[in-house]
Amino acid sequence: MLGGGFMARTHSQAARLAGAELAVIATSTMPGSERAARELGFETPSAGEDFSRHDLDVVHICTPNSTHAEQSLKALDAGANIICEKPLATDSAAARTILDHAQSRGLTGTVPFVYRYHPMVREARARIRRGEAGRILTVDASYLQDWLLGAEDDNWRVDASAGGPSRAFADIGSHLVDLIEFITDERIVSLVATTRTVHPRRGGAQVTTEDTVAITAELSGGGIGSLLVSQLAPGRKNGLVVEVAGTQESMRFAQEQPEQLWVGRRNGSQLLMRDPETLSTDAVRLCTVPAGHPQGYQDAFNAFIADSYAVFAGEKREGVPMLADGVRAALITEAVLRSAEQRTWVEVEEL
Repeated sequence: MLGGGFMARTHSQAARLAGAELAVIATSTMPGSERAARELGFETPSAGEDFSRHDLDVVHICTPNSTHAEQSLKALDAGANIICEKPLATDSAAARTILDHAQSRGLTGTVPFVYRYHPMVREARARIRRGEAGRILTVDASYLQDWLLGAEDDNWRVDASAGGPSRAFADIGSHLVDLIEFITDERIVSLVATTRTVHPRRGGAQVTTEDTVAITAELSGGGIGSLLVSQLAPGRKNGLVVEVAGTQESMRFAQEQPEQLWVGRRNGSQLLMRDPETLSTDAVRLCTVPAGHPQGYQDAFNAFIADSYAVFAGEKREGVPMLADGVRAALITEAVLRSAEQRTWVEVEEL
């Protein structure tokens, strides 16, 4: 495990539940590594990234964005598969290098687009795949948070040298786009975007990364979409919402109410609740407790890690976000930044 913060805690809990041996953890300092090893249950704290001294099956990368590419390549060189927090890299060229390097060494990796792992997301995807929605016409989607609302709010992600050239979109907009493409089984092929940096200074330093993003997108099947991303939306803690409208049926998933899926038709609508007795096979696979016993974010993360380990062991699992999905996210992020800079429509580059 590289890193000892919130995401390392989340990864560690899921890894332990999946049966992993928590061998080595490294943070930026030896005292930090020792603390993390005690708190998270790792056998050995380490001061650096010398993976070659350990026989590791998997390296989890939960460090600042700018370090992901270098650490991923080192882990692959040591013969380990990787689970790398998004963004896989802060530019698409580096992300492609990671994918190519993994393939050349017969290894692979995953990227935690974990909202795919809510059972009701899988149910929406299954209904669209069965044709129940008809042809996709529109997507109305948003991801709203408020944790960077004030100019006094600061975080390492704000600094482009640590977080990369995009903040709000790379951090949470990438989740939104991944979820849209996953649910609809379509690609965003072109887009026009505008961004705003509301607070030009935070923590006494100049800010170059965006606080808010608005996007109009065209889908591969001919539909259109409207996306709004903000880290400055008062009262919204993790407001990830995707609504898809087809010629026959609409569906709306809201991550803060993950146990339900709204389904709308012209002659009425209904609220589907997570119930293994009534859901699709793929959704039922991710139901870990009976209906009426809520599942949430950590449950989704646990399922993602378990699937990642299964894939690394040569098994097949449905809907696992792989390294190629990390490259895809980098390409869309670059398209968003390019469109905002040029103030025009741009095509999203294919992998």
